[in-house]
Amino acid sequence: MDGGRVPGTVRFGIATFVTDEGIRPAALGRALEERGFDSVFLAEHSHIPTSRESPYPGGGDLPRVYYRTLDPFVTLAAMADATTDLLLGTGIILLPQRDLIHTANEAASVDLISDGRLVLGVGAGWNREEMRNHGVDPKKRGPLMTEQLAALKELWTSDEAEFHGEHVDFDPVYLWPKPARSPHPPIYLGGESDAALTRLVEQGDGWLPRGGQSPEDITRLRAWLADHGKPDVPTTLFGGPTDPEKLAPYVDSGDLERVTFMLPTRPEAETLSILDDYAKVAERFS
Repeated sequence: MDGGRVPGTVRFGIATFVTDEGIRPAALGRALEERGFDSVFLAEHSHIPTSRESPYPGGGDLPRVYYRTLDPFVTLAAMADATTDLLLGTGIILLPQRDLIHTANEAASVDLISDGRLVLGVGAGWNREEMRNHGVDPKKRGPLMTEQLAALKELWTSDEAEFHGEHVDFDPVYLWPKPARSPHPPIYLGGESDAALTRLVEQGDGWLPRGGQSPEDITRLRAWLADHGKPDVPTTLFGGPTDPEKLAPYVDSGDLERVTFMLPTRPEAETLSILDDYAKVAERFS
C-alpha cells in the first residue's frame, strides 16, 4: 500500500458501527463489495458505563450506536465469509482495553480465514470510565498501547514469542494461527496528537486521520512523519466528506490512499439506499 498516491487514484471504503439494530454483517459486506467499495472499518466499544463523566468528543449526547456495538472480530469474520476481496478493517479497536494475547489470536484468525484481508486500526480510546472497568489507568493507556503493539508483532511473527516491558510482560509462548499476510496485517494508528503520531512512527504501518482534519493539516502532518522517518505513510481518511466539492481537495492532494465515508447504522433497506448514494459520489472520482 503506497501512501504517496497521485491525484485520481484514491480508493473508497466505509466506516461504521455495526449493532444489533442495523443491517446484518454478511449483508453489509456483500453490499459494499457489489458497489465497488474496497474496505470496511468497524468501530469498537465493549460497553458504555452509565456514568457519563468523559465528554463525547463529537459534542452533545453519546449516540445510541456506542451502546450497542457488535464485537468487531466476530463481525469481520461474518463479512469475510460473505465476500472475496473486501478489506476487513477495525476502525478502531481500543487496544489498551483488550487482553493482548486474545487480540493477537482473534486478529490472526480473521486474517487467516479471509486470506490476508485484515487491516488492524487501533487507538488509545477516550472514555475513561470504560477503560477503568477494564483495569486500565487512563493516564498510562498511551505507553501501554506502544508496548502492546510491539508485543503483538512478536506474537504474530515468532514461533516462540516473548516480551518484557513495563506494562506488558510474558515469557516464551506459542501462539497460532499466525496471520496469513506476511509479516503481519498492516497496523493503522488513529489520532493526530503528538503522542499518536510518535506512536505511529515507532510502531505503525499506516495512519487513520479523522475527517475533521483539513487537506492542509494532513499534508503538514505527513511531512512531519516523513521528517521523523516515516515517509509516504499509507493514509486512510476516516469519515471523509460525501459532498463532492468538499471531497475533491482531499482526493486531489495526492496524500491519501483511501477515503472512508461514515455510514449511519440503519436497517438493511435504508442502508442500501445510502450506499447507493455514496457509490455515486465515489464514482465521480474513479
